[in-house]
Amino acid sequence: MDNKDCVFCKIIKGEIDAKNKIEEENFIVFDDANQVSDGHCLVVPKKHYKTILDMPSTLGSEMIDIAKKQGLRLIDEGKADGFKLVNNNFEAAGQVVPHFHLHVIPHKKGSKVGHV
Repeated sequence: MDNKDCVFCKIIKGEIDAKNKIEEENFIVFDDANQVSDGHCLVVPKKHYKTILDMPSTLGSEMIDIAKKQGLRLIDEGKADGFKLVNNNFEAAGQVVPHFHLHVIPHKKGSKVGHV
């Protein structure tokens, strides 16, 4: 289940390169092309789901475990003192790529990165 025009599906299939790509069983992790802070990465299901409403709930705990691992990696690498998880669903909420994904955004103390 993929979408031939989806940029994330193309990254998953290896048709487009992505920086710091990590493969997991059902997910892929790579740097956001438009990072708001150093280390900002995305956790993306390998199957195409438009929003969180389309992804099976059974994949939720695996996705959160991967996001936690990425957040701890950013802290261990000194890129973050903390991190934020962000998900936008539908264009009205700011979703730019119509393939469900979770942003892992590192924050340093005193950083100017926006807070939600």
